[in-house]
Amino acid sequence: MEDGYQNRTAFIKGAKDIAKEVKRQASKKVGRSVDRVSDEYSKRSYNRFEEDDDDDYPTQGSQDGGYYRGDSQAANDDEGGHSDSTEGHDEDDEIYEGEYQGIPRADSGKGSLAGGPGSVGAGAQQFRDIGVSEAERRKDQEELAQQYETILQECGHGKFQWTLYFVLGLALMADGVEIFVVGFVLPSAEKDMCLSEPNKSMLGLIVYFGMMVGAFLWGAMADRIGRRQSLLISLSINSVFSFFSSFVQGYSTFLFCRLLSGVGIGGSIPIVFSYYSEFLSQEKRGEHLSWLCMFWMIGGIYASAMAWAIIPHYGWSFQMGSAYQFHSWRVFVLVCAFPSVAAIAALSAMPESPRFYLENGKHDEGWMILKQVHDTNMRAKGYPEKVFSVTTIKTVKQMDELVDTGTDTPVWQRYRLKIMSLSQQMKNNILACFSPEYKRTTFMLMAVWFTMSFSYYGLTVWFPDMIKYIQKQEYESRTKTFTKERVEHVTFNFTLENQVHREGYYFNDKFLNLKMKSMVFEDSVFEECYFEDITSIHTVFKNCTFIASLFYNTDLFKYRFVNCKLANSTFLHNKEGCMLDFSDDFNNAYMIYFVNFLGTLAVLPGNIVSALLMDKIGRLRMLAGSSVISCISCFFLMFGNSESGMIALLCLFGGISIASWNALDVITVELYPSDKRTTAFGFLNALCKLAAVLGISIFQSFVGITKAVPILFASGALAAGSFLATKLPETRGQVLQ
Repeated sequence: MEDGYQNRTAFIKGAKDIAKEVKRQASKKVGRSVDRVSDEYSKRSYNRFEEDDDDDYPTQGSQDGGYYRGDSQAANDDEGGHSDSTEGHDEDDEIYEGEYQGIPRADSGKGSLAGGPGSVGAGAQQFRDIGVSEAERRKDQEELAQQYETILQECGHGKFQWTLYFVLGLALMADGVEIFVVGFVLPSAEKDMCLSEPNKSMLGLIVYFGMMVGAFLWGAMADRIGRRQSLLISLSINSVFSFFSSFVQGYSTFLFCRLLSGVGIGGSIPIVFSYYSEFLSQEKRGEHLSWLCMFWMIGGIYASAMAWAIIPHYGWSFQMGSAYQFHSWRVFVLVCAFPSVAAIAALSAMPESPRFYLENGKHDEGWMILKQVHDTNMRAKGYPEKVFSVTTIKTVKQMDELVDTGTDTPVWQRYRLKIMSLSQQMKNNILACFSPEYKRTTFMLMAVWFTMSFSYYGLTVWFPDMIKYIQKQEYESRTKTFTKERVEHVTFNFTLENQVHREGYYFNDKFLNLKMKSMVFEDSVFEECYFEDITSIHTVFKNCTFIASLFYNTDLFKYRFVNCKLANSTFLHNKEGCMLDFSDDFNNAYMIYFVNFLGTLAVLPGNIVSALLMDKIGRLRMLAGSSVISCISCFFLMFGNSESGMIALLCLFGGISIASWNALDVITVELYPSDKRTTAFGFLNALCKLAAVLGISIFQSFVGITKAVPILFASGALAAGSFLATKLPETRGQVLQ
């Protein structure tokens, strides 16, 4: 026994040395070499047991809860096959006879610690730490990527991909519509809800904040619960709150609904591109993802056309007293929810991404969907007899991340634990995008996304504001000025527009059933005048005196009287809230819709060119080249001094820059592995919306002040983005990671 004790001590010391070597190799991420060290460890431990004397080291039988088989059981296994612990495993699992692969039971720990040799075999398994598991998982992902590309080649590109193209296109179209909704309804909503300038600005930016949160949330969620399920949830949230926003009356509730509507639609871009890319082979991916981008353009055209057709028709409305009003712009908001609803209905008939299933160890589900893709395409091509030849697909080894809540745990506690577990997994996925392997790529893409979004959204909002400023200057140039006029016993029952009256005297005059637009009265006196049924916009009285005058059913509220004196004057039955001016800004409204329609339609040539050349010249050349040309086109903005000139430059900039966006979407999809793809895309898209908010806020502040600063900002950002884009790796011709 003394010799046995010494042998056992030496063996344990040797086991510790080998264990240290295993950890050292794992920390260096040598990959499968760690497995060979561990396997050698297991073989040596098994051989050592075979050489030891059975009398010195009694083997525990299975009935005692030990890790190894008794003598009689070992003899039977030698004659008839493998042990129970290794039965059913193949060579891919790399399991050796004699090595225990299970988790020790609670009642077996004591026997192992008591000196049984089974504790040594269990220790070998425990030394395979997270680094080793991650190396195995990485190898599985690489093998799956190669096999998956081969399977997609066999499935072909046909009816299934085109069907999915139109389904996901509806979701992308809904995102394009969401961007334009608030901008189109703002001129009407500001009067309907009595919006101040700060409130108008917040309403214009709130959708971007919502989309920023939604992109981050749904992008991370799609890598955990699936692309299809996450997209259905996000589109449902968008549809519900878009519907509610068309009926709510108050500014705060409308703002809240548009925020949550933006949160819902924020997930569409990162999920749609990742989802569709996992059904495309490498030679089709760049082209068809670029074709998919056209639906964003179609969404803008749809929004412009609906606004043009609906909002100016103020007769399409009803109201219940002064408490509830449903004007035509609310009909437009309701119509804009249709693409999202249609996308939900169509997506319900489509399957989950098979790549997502295979990455999460669900072999049968992934295989069935790939077979469906194959059979659908073959039948459409006239080859229904072709059989899907794939029988087994590599799946990725799963990490132990699930939480077993048990059957006795309360329901609310189970859901809380599941949510906490899901949140932790999403957090880990986000942090993985900044791991040493992806850190450089992530930071480079962050810079490119930020610079492009800052310049693109800043300029596209600055363009219409500059057009309105030019229109305002032209309008003010036609202002008529009247000085020291004396008007007595006159009835005004016609529209007064774009006039300035200074030092006038009005005695016993009547202002009946008229509209005042852009009227200014300064240092004037109104004596015994009567105002009835007045609707006004941009009208103000400055330093005026009202003597014995009566105001009946008007919207001339106190804020329209600046430093005025009211002597023996009375206000009766003032209009409540903000009244819509039924004749106001008809031409301006049509111009806004027409300009946006042209600007959106102008990206069509850029979309076509990028789709045809994406797989021929590569993603980086497309991205950098388009950014450089967009940067150069910015300098022509200095010459846009007329309304038509600004519209032409808007179309030019939009048509060129769209190729950059298409290339950036494709390269972002291809630079990250499937288990991090939507997480990374969602994070970058959220950064894009943050840059959009900053760009819009900064560029708008210079409207009417200077053109140079916005142009320099946009050009500098595009130049920096194009330079950084050249430092990214080219992904053309690579399999999807």
